[in-house]
Amino acid sequence: MKNLIVMNKSSVLVFLLVGLFVLCECEDEDQFLPVSPMVKEEQEALYSAIQGFVGNSWNGSDLYPDPCGWTPIQGVYCDLLDGYWHVTVLNIGLVFDNSLQCSPNAKFTHHLFELIHLRSLSFFHCFSSPRDNPIRIPSSNWERLSNSLESLEFRSNGGLIGTIPVSISYLKKLRSLVLLENGLTGDLPIELGNLVNLKQLVLAGNKFTGQIPPSLGGLTELLIMDLSRNNLTGTLMLTFGCNLTSLLKLDLSNNKLEGKIPEGIGRLKNATLLDLGRNKFSGGLIQSFQQLVSLKEMVISNNPLGGDLMGVEWGKLRNLEILDLSNMGLTGLVPESMAGMKKLRYLGLNDNSLTGNLSPKLASLPCLSALYINDNNLTGKLEFAEGFYKKMGRKFRAWNNSNLCYQPEMILSSSSSSHGLNGVKLC
Repeated sequence: MKNLIVMNKSSVLVFLLVGLFVLCECEDEDQFLPVSPMVKEEQEALYSAIQGFVGNSWNGSDLYPDPCGWTPIQGVYCDLLDGYWHVTVLNIGLVFDNSLQCSPNAKFTHHLFELIHLRSLSFFHCFSSPRDNPIRIPSSNWERLSNSLESLEFRSNGGLIGTIPVSISYLKKLRSLVLLENGLTGDLPIELGNLVNLKQLVLAGNKFTGQIPPSLGGLTELLIMDLSRNNLTGTLMLTFGCNLTSLLKLDLSNNKLEGKIPEGIGRLKNATLLDLGRNKFSGGLIQSFQQLVSLKEMVISNNPLGGDLMGVEWGKLRNLEILDLSNMGLTGLVPESMAGMKKLRYLGLNDNSLTGNLSPKLASLPCLSALYINDNNLTGKLEFAEGFYKKMGRKFRAWNNSNLCYQPEMILSSSSSSHGLNGVKLC
């Protein structure tokens, strides 16, 4: 009886061990099997679309027989929808070291637009040669992605030429449109204003020409607008900015924009960056600048703006950290209210025609680490304490102000402390 009981316990133990082994084996097997299949037609469209970009030598069906399961393709991501795996993200180009590299003859095929569940589509350094393989953004079929695509990006594609196709405006769910540092040309289509859900519009580093369409001023959901480093011309409509109250970043720098800066810019009360530098704006600073209470960085430099600094209550910009007003043809005094910008780290007033004495209160700004007032017509004594020159070192520049002087007892003997006073005469 005792032996029988032992045998029974042993049998039970063996049974449990065998069962556990079988259970583990099944669990391991299930772990690597996709929960649901991928539609065959979509899988074939994925292979053909990628093959168009990376070359005919790539055979996805052999290398990646299960792109949403066992053998995922780098840059391809899937989601389970209606019981099937569907491609929702496609990143083409050298995003990562092991990403699929585009061939010199990369091209678009119609298969791309059969991936109708795509939410994000991006191309990075894929079309690289405008001479050997110039490629244009497809002008049709974007409407097939209108119910899904939320992000479209082309970055660093020197061989991507031509204009922005109007058909991109069919992408009614698009939240991010990034066309950064490509070879794109032509006018910005007014139809971009139909993309009412956009939160990010980045068209920087291309060769776009013509005016900024007024329709862009109606994109009320925008958080980022970056049209910098193009050849955009003309004036901004007077109400530009009035409806962009959610905007956090506005960068129109390095273009050929002209005319007066719109007062509507002052409505950007949530903006932290405003860069209008290196354009042809004129007509002086606008008073509504003082309403930009969230602003951390303001660059208006290298514009023939003219006028003076007295029309803006600078002390209201209490969050401002960087203020560059250099080379703008400014005249008149440097207002004492600038000492109210307590978070200011950089103040560039150089290369203007400013006159009068400089308030010693500027030196009391607790965060200031760079002050450039060189190449103006400032007069009188520099009455900053010696500790100011020690803190600033080479980031204080006051040369080329013929009637400005300093008292030698106000500076330290070290060359790093007095470097900024090179070119300033003794009183």
